[in-house]
Amino acid sequence: MSAVKFDEGRLMSVLVAPIVSEKATQVAEKSNAVTFKVLQDATKPEIKAAVELMFKVEVKGVSVVNTKGKTKRFGKTIGRRDNVRKAYVTLKPGQELNLSGEAA
Repeated sequence: MSAVKFDEGRLMSVLVAPIVSEKATQVAEKSNAVTFKVLQDATKPEIKAAVELMFKVEVKGVSVVNTKGKTKRFGKTIGRRDNVRKAYVTLKPGQELNLSGEAA
């Protein structure tokens, strides 16, 4: 496959935030995968390129999940949570991604 070029400004905005939860931690330990919240219109190749650009690691694969926002009530008011697109980024063996913010 030929390497597709992406706009670097777009790649910097594709990853919204890392997801740090109990489930995300279990996935990270089990299959060397990191979970990110990404833009709704982000594609798998864009997510892969963004992670490789920002964290200088090699990506094995990307899985994407779209989660619909729940309808919630607060008294009389009915609201709705935002829809979320999650990316499970699997790293190649030997690669490691440190999201804790500690200096190496």
